[in-house]
Formats: sequence, C-alpha cells, structure tokens
Amino acid sequence: MTSADDVDGQGLLVLAATPIGDLADGSPALVRELRRAGMVAAEDTRRLKILAARLGVELSAPVVSYFDGNEASRVDLLLEALADGKRVLVVTDAGMPLVSDPGFRIVNAAVAAGYRVTAVPGPSAVLTALAVSGLPTDRFCFEGFVPRKHGERARRLASLAAEERTMVFFEAPHRLAAFLTDAAEAFGADRPGVVARELTKTYEEVVRAPLGELAQWAVEGVRGEITVVIGGAERGAASLGDAVADVVARVEAGERMKAAVSDVAAASGLAKGMLYDAALAARKQVTS
Repeated sequence: MTSADDVDGQGLLVLAATPIGDLADGSPALVRELRRAGMVAAEDTRRLKILAARLGVELSAPVVSYFDGNEASRVDLLLEALADGKRVLVVTDAGMPLVSDPGFRIVNAAVAAGYRVTAVPGPSAVLTALAVSGLPTDRFCFEGFVPRKHGERARRLASLAAEERTMVFFEAPHRLAAFLTDAAEAFGADRPGVVARELTKTYEEVVRAPLGELAQWAVEGVRGEITVVIGGAERGAASLGDAVADVVARVEAGERMKAAVSDVAAASGLAKGMLYDAALAARKQVTS
C-alpha cells in the first residue's frame, strides 16, 4: 500500500485546504505541497501568490487559473499533467476545494482515469461555524448557497422545513437579510439561528438569535464572508397546518400545486391526498 508521498512517477491530484481568514493558519502540509507541486491550479492566481509569500514559499511550479468560469475547460490540461506523472495541486481562495468551490470536475475526471487523489485537510468555514454556533453538531447537513431569486429560494427553504439536522448555509452579505426573512418564514421566526461573519479574521462576529430577530438585525447591512447555521426541526414538529402553509407559500411563489404537495408530503410524512385537500381548501379561502 502506497502513501500520498510515494508518487513513483505516477500522477497525483492533491486537494489542499487554504486559510479562511488569517493566512498564518496555513498548515505545514500546505507549505510542503506548494513546494512539491508540479503544477498548481488556483482559483485566483494573485491570491495564491500572496498566500505563498506569506507562508515563505517560492513557487517553482507553473500556476494556472482554475475557477467556475474555466473549470470545465481546464480538465484536459490537468489530466495531461497527471499523465506526465506530475503532482497537481488544486487550491481555492479559502477553505477546501469542492465545498461550494471549484474542484469536482477534475476530481471526477481523475478518478475515472485511474489517478490517485488525496487531500491536505485544513480550515473549513462550514465546520468552524458549526463548532462555534452552540447548536447540535452530532448530525448536520451542508446546503451551501440557496437560489438567489425569492421564489426559488423560498421553495428550497420550504423543502427543508422538516429537516431535523442542524443546517449550514453560505450567503452573500447583500442577500443575507432576504435569506433570513425567507428562512424565518419557512422554519418559523423562533427557530434558533447563528450568523458567523469573517470567521478567524480580525473582525470576526458570531450573532446568535431566533431567525426572526436575525432577519431584523441584518436589515441594517452586514459585510464580509457569511456562514449561517440554523437549528433543525424538532422531531415530530411538522403539523398539517405547517405543511399546508408550506404548500400555499410554494404555490404562491409559482410552483404547481401537485409538485408542492408531493415535496412537502415527503418531507413531513403526511399523506398526499389529505395534504392536497387541505391545501386546496386553504387556497380557496385565500382567493375568496
């Protein structure tokens, strides 16, 4: 059995986590991989050079850009480097590649082609926010960025209303207030939530409050990198009334009644026929 250190002339794809705040958080393993790489694929080449300088590393390998806009077109280039027996290092601006960042396409292609893939563990906004949130950490799920448009976002959040695990989201600061407002509507204004801002940076801030209060707080404007953690639903908390409200909200947002009922019924465990009839009655009351 060989380790990641034993390339033996075979290509090796290395996914390396980078600091999410303080550049000094870069690990010795990251420093080692930056020095050993035969090619580096970086989300932002300028930020990579700043990081390398901060860590005292002089990059000798060729550096290529690798971001959402060119990720697919870079796969062949990186596979060629692996075929030449090179150690290909993939880094993003912050945190672990693939987690709401580029990386999946080359990993998928490398695995399919039979190349070895390893990772340098390190900082993660998801795990850091979860750890400091004060919410249950025994079971959690990562939902990343939800849709930007109100209707699509509302439907996505409504589909998570009965989720019992702690949920972790990413959100842009200028959309945070809208996200929290929709989350309070979908999960209830009293559902506990946490907004973690600028984690590990100088102006780190962690705000813990019910979603309704967080939505009001965010209206004034929030800056920086944002991670949101929301408590899961209490077991058995989904009621017919809550489910009907979810269906009505999704239909008003543009979703077809049948599809909305199907999704909400699956999430809540309620019978489709009963939920459909109740939601139809509720819709008639709203429109009458």
